[in-house]
Amino acid sequence: MALELTGVDLLTETITTARLLLRPWLRADAEDIVACCNDPDIANWLPLLPSPYTLPDAHTFIADMAWAQQRAGTGLPLAMEDAATGHLVGSIGIGGITNVRGAEIGYWVAAFSRGRGYAAEATAVLAAWAFGHGLHRVQLLAATGNVPSQRVAKRAGFLREGVLRGAHRSRDGVPRDMVLYGRLSTDEPPSDIQRR
Repeated sequence: MALELTGVDLLTETITTARLLLRPWLRADAEDIVACCNDPDIANWLPLLPSPYTLPDAHTFIADMAWAQQRAGTGLPLAMEDAATGHLVGSIGIGGITNVRGAEIGYWVAAFSRGRGYAAEATAVLAAWAFGHGLHRVQLLAATGNVPSQRVAKRAGFLREGVLRGAHRSRDGVPRDMVLYGRLSTDEPPSDIQRR
């Protein structure tokens, strides 16, 4: 089942959590995106990102990729902003929201903001947003070696469903196994993560 988005403008949609504002990307975010995406961990786990990541890459992401998904109604890429400080702490998005098999969430967190639970908080709330708009299934993938990302999935209420062998490739082209996590609208939400 696809999302029911009548009356929802994905270009301006925001979601709040206890500590975060999930909001559309702005041109003013470009320099922060560059600083974050040049982190070796992000480059390792997200091999489709350019490396090194440049200011033109950030402008292309904001103006073309992110806004195109929102305009087409197929995805909702959002900046993760610390609500108290206004600082960018990461990225989260849900894509494939018109896919009958369910949408997929992806995220990264800036190196200086890791270990604070931001990704789990944002993932749980974005999944709840999707369920609230009629989607029945949300999934995410994490490389088998990316243990922190797997912890995020579990804390956000996703269940491990299996391993997709050789499903992605590392930056040097080596096949990489991915762990599939899923959450259904009928699953119990995580009790320690609340939407504001």
